[in-house]
Amino acid sequence: MESTVVLTIGDGYHLGMGKDRIVYAGMPSEKVYSIVQRKWEFFYRGYAWNLFFPKEQSEIRIDGINLLVEEVSPQRIVLRA
Repeated sequence: MESTVVLTIGDGYHLGMGKDRIVYAGMPSEKVYSIVQRKWEFFYRGYAWNLFFPKEQSEIRIDGINLLVEEVSPQRIVLRA
């Protein structure tokens, strides 16, 4: 089942049961956008890292999940999961 996900900077989305969470981190430059992949979280501990993608790349794969980037701007990203 496909769904459209709209994330503004700092908004998160859970990729699914047993999968990671992602957070939109904006655009560090006009040609690159960033998504944070949060692997694990327990109270105040956990770890995450930034993934950087070229703005032209419309298909990305995070934690085994294929995502289609429909729109990306410095303020928000629209994904089809």
